[in-house]
Amino acid sequence: MADAPTNLTRLLGGTEQSCCKAVAGGTGITVLALQVSKEPNVALFKKALQKLQNDHPVLNYMLHKNNSTSFIINPPLTPDHLPLNIINQLKTTELLMSHGSNATMYPPLHVILEHELNINEWCDHVTSVGGLQLWFANVYTLPDKKWVLVLRLHAGICDRTTAVSLLKELKEAMGAEGGGGGYKEKGNVGIEELIPVEKAKKTIWARGMDMVTYSVKSFTLTNLKFKDAKSARRSEVVRLKMSTQETHMLLTGCELRGIKLCGALVAATLLAAYSSNKQRHTSKNNRKKYGVVFLNDCRAYLQPSLSTHEFGFYHSAISTSHDVKGEENLWELATKIYTTFEKSKNNNRHFSDMTDVNFLVSKAIANPSLTPSSSLRSSLVSAFEDPIIENFSDIDHELGLDDYIGCASTHGIGPSVGLFDTIRDGQLDCACVYPAPLHSREQMEELIAKMKNVLVESFKMEVNA
Repeated sequence: MADAPTNLTRLLGGTEQSCCKAVAGGTGITVLALQVSKEPNVALFKKALQKLQNDHPVLNYMLHKNNSTSFIINPPLTPDHLPLNIINQLKTTELLMSHGSNATMYPPLHVILEHELNINEWCDHVTSVGGLQLWFANVYTLPDKKWVLVLRLHAGICDRTTAVSLLKELKEAMGAEGGGGGYKEKGNVGIEELIPVEKAKKTIWARGMDMVTYSVKSFTLTNLKFKDAKSARRSEVVRLKMSTQETHMLLTGCELRGIKLCGALVAATLLAAYSSNKQRHTSKNNRKKYGVVFLNDCRAYLQPSLSTHEFGFYHSAISTSHDVKGEENLWELATKIYTTFEKSKNNNRHFSDMTDVNFLVSKAIANPSLTPSSSLRSSLVSAFEDPIIENFSDIDHELGLDDYIGCASTHGIGPSVGLFDTIRDGQLDCACVYPAPLHSREQMEELIAKMKNVLVESFKMEVNA
C-alpha cells in the first residue's frame, strides 16, 4: 500500500473517528474466540503475537483523545509487546458460574465470547499518559483439558477482513514451523485518503437531499419490539447453524438467481421479523418497512488497492430499506434486496455516502433521542456482502482447534441483529449479535429459529416445484 508514517502521530480519518465514537458506546468491539483441546504453547503464542506486531505497525499504535471531537493514534515511544493474560481454571470456572443459567445453557466458548464482547477499555475517553491500547489477548483454562484463546480488538484498526487475516497469520505463526509471514506492511492510512476522487463526488445539493432523505426515512422504519429500552446494554449472541446439505441448497439457490448469500439471510431476517410483529399489524395495509445495512470491504476498489493482509478499517456501509407484506417468497424478496444493494454499490454509494453516514452516526450517538425509544438502532439488520469461507486445515488440527466464533459487539449504535456469517467445511455458521436487554435472548432465539425455518421451507418449495 501507499507509504504511511510509522513513527508520527496521525489524526484518524472520518470513518475511523466514527468507529471510535461507536466503540466507546459499545459497538465494534471485535472478538475472536478459539477453543482448543491441546494445551497452548504459551511461549509460541507470545512469539506469534509479537510477529503480528512486527508485521503490522498499526497493532503497536495507541489511541489518544485529541480534543472534544477527534482522536489520534501514535506509536509508543518504545515498542511494547502485547501482554498475554493467562486465566487459570479456578478463575475461569468462577467467571462461567457468574453468568448464571447461561453457563449451563451454552458451551464455555459461547459464554466467554459474550463476556469478552462486553469488556470495553475504550468507553472512557479520558486519555491516559501513554494512550489506550488497541487490542488484548487472553487464554482461559477450562476443565477437561480445553482452553479458549481470545483476541479482542478495537474496530478502528480491525474490520472483518483484518480479523480474518489476523487469525490466519496467527495460526500460521503458531504452526509446527513457527513460521508464516510474508505480509509485512509499512503502515496504514484512513480509507478516505485512498478513495478514487471521481467515485466520492457529490454535489452540495445532492448531499443535502440525501441527508434529509436518510433522516426522514429513519422515522418510517419498523423495529423489532423493544423489551427493555432503559437498562444498561450488553451484546449477546445466538448462533444460526445449518448442515452441509442445507448450506449447499442455500448457496445453490443464491447462485441460480445471481445473488449473494447476504441477500437470502437478510430476506429471511425480514420475513422472520414481520412474522414476530404480526400481532401488531392491525391496519388493512400490513406493509412494513425495514432498514438494512450492508457492509462491504472496499480494499479492491481503493487507489492503490489493498491486500486482505493490510490491517485497518476499510469497510463501508450502504443503507437501504425494504417493504415487506408478509406474502413474499424468500427468493423473490432476497433477489429484490440484493439487487437494490448491488445497484447502490455500482453507483458508488459506498463511497459517495460515506461522509453522510458517518455524520448521521455521530449525531445519533450524541443524541440518542433522535432514534426510536432512544434505542440507537440504525436498522433492523446488518450483513456483510460476502461470507467468510474456510475449511479446517492441518494447522487447525495441529493446534487442536475444536471450534471458534468471530464477531463484534452491537449494543451501542447499530442494528437489532448483526449477522456474521461463516461457511466452515461447507456448513453455515452465523453468529447473530444483538443488544440486550433491548431485545431478550428468548426473543432473539425465536427470531433466529424463524429465520432458519424460512430458509429450510424455501428449500422444500424448490424441491417440490
